[in-house]
Amino acid sequence: MNKLISAFLTSLLLASGCVHAQETPQTQLQRTQLAIGIYQIDAQVAVTSEEQQIGLMFRQEMPQHEGMLFVFDEPSRLCFWMKNTLLPLTAAFIADDGTIVNLEDMKPKTLDSHCAIKPVRYVLEMNKGWFAKKGLKAGAKLTGNPFKP
Repeated sequence: MNKLISAFLTSLLLASGCVHAQETPQTQLQRTQLAIGIYQIDAQVAVTSEEQQIGLMFRQEMPQHEGMLFVFDEPSRLCFWMKNTLLPLTAAFIADDGTIVNLEDMKPKTLDSHCAIKPVRYVLEMNKGWFAKKGLKAGAKLTGNPFKP
């Protein structure tokens, strides 16, 4: 079973209450430094299935220069939702070379799907409006360790 299907099924189990999920925010993940233009981002990195499923759930606040980078094994049409996520976020769906494919604003505590418009391996979640306030749109390019050739 591929990882996307496995992650989806686990998410369904978590949502239905069949699996007990962690109910405290994860704040001690590995970090990486990213840049986009003159802006620096201190990003937690969610690599494992469990880290990705929890994501930014239960966080009460997040500093403006911080975010969470989700790293998947292979490109796919990734979709995110906001169950148990208390902060409004913007998701940047990112190509392998660091180019933002599309941006999606996401409302807290909703099950609405927010999807990449083409297959990607990376998603960066930042506080809602962070990209817009800096004039950053699809086509802007992130740099940093994950996006090195």
